[in-house]
Amino acid sequence: MESLDIDRSDRLVAARAPLLIPRSRRRGLVLPVSLTAVALLAGSALFLSGYSMGRQATAEPGTPGSEGISFRPFWDTYHTIRDRYAGGDVSRDAIVQGAIRGMINSLDDPYSQYLTSDQYRSNLQGISGEFEGIGAELASQATDGTANCATLWPACRLVIIAPIGGSPAEKAGLRSGDLVLATDGVPVDGLSVDDARAKIRGPKGTVLELSVRRGTEAPFALKITRDVILEQEVLSKAYADGAVGYVQLKGFSDRAAADLTSAVRAHVDAGRTKLIIDLRGNPGGYVTAARVVASQFIGSGTIFWEQDAHGNQIPTEATPGGVATDPRIEVIALIDRGSASASEIVAAALQDTGRAMLVGQRSFGKGTVQQWQELPGEGGAFRLTIAKWLSPSKRWIHNVGIEPDMAVDLPANPIPGQDPTLDRALELLGVTPVGPLR
Repeated sequence: MESLDIDRSDRLVAARAPLLIPRSRRRGLVLPVSLTAVALLAGSALFLSGYSMGRQATAEPGTPGSEGISFRPFWDTYHTIRDRYAGGDVSRDAIVQGAIRGMINSLDDPYSQYLTSDQYRSNLQGISGEFEGIGAELASQATDGTANCATLWPACRLVIIAPIGGSPAEKAGLRSGDLVLATDGVPVDGLSVDDARAKIRGPKGTVLELSVRRGTEAPFALKITRDVILEQEVLSKAYADGAVGYVQLKGFSDRAAADLTSAVRAHVDAGRTKLIIDLRGNPGGYVTAARVVASQFIGSGTIFWEQDAHGNQIPTEATPGGVATDPRIEVIALIDRGSASASEIVAAALQDTGRAMLVGQRSFGKGTVQQWQELPGEGGAFRLTIAKWLSPSKRWIHNVGIEPDMAVDLPANPIPGQDPTLDRALELLGVTPVGPLR
């Protein structure tokens, strides 16, 4: 099942939405990883009783004998808490979940995260494209400009990548690049991006107050009323008197990939041989959706590589039959700082194969793949980085991003209604920007 790194504030994105393997594919690709995690974590949960202080850790069922010494501090701590803690009742489930959270957090990876059952269910709702919240994409960014720092504090800030079109966040005036300092008066310092996202989410009709810093301005308060977010992931139109087909892709769900395919097919069937694919502000999604999207333009060959924990590199090939693989169809893809994860898989594939020119600004830089592991009962779930993804030429763009073939500088204070990046793309296709067809 897929996140969507970047981390979106109201979608399983985190961020950038973690790039995840869909349920159908992950069973085959990462089953050994899944089974290992289940064996270890389920063993910890099932065999937490019948132990007395001083026994060898190797006597604990579920603990490998070869790792008994390493696990002994864990079991000693658990049983000391259970037997001697005098501060109140002890919840075994809370302790186990805290231990799991600690294991994941120890990786210092912003894309690996433990979620409670409620948090996990909330994230799953986001995958469907309908969710409750403010509608904004979030990520962490260090003060030196690097992305993906793990814990929020003065040197690692929570940044708005982009508000979702038509969302409460956009209507309230939240902008790309805004820093979120506090939610409802409580600083976000010490939280992960997912923890901050959980505080920003909430039921329809409730009001959230964000403390926001924009550029060098003094922090200000912004009140946003949460709502049900219904996102249209694909937008299609024609420009320049019908000469250019334009398709904007806002996510990488399976439905979005199918809708993009239909939109591109419609442009090709209409005789258009100039296409613009807009990936700006797209935080990513399913790896399978990235393959489908890239395959509409790349007829054969490797779309991306996955490199596992052991260094094995597995290619993902283009699916034959794409609707715009004819080289006579000119393609330009638009990217920016908000293009991440699956967006970057597609952009890198188009660039490495020479199938399209990239226009815009350097992309976000998320080059890892995550897998969700559901835990038994109400144990929640965790996502874990299980692979790196590499471009067809085996570039790893993590924390670096993708440089566009044609960079476009954006004004510090954009003028509403103007789009310098889109205008430049139209010029490169040999047409004069005259506005969309109605």
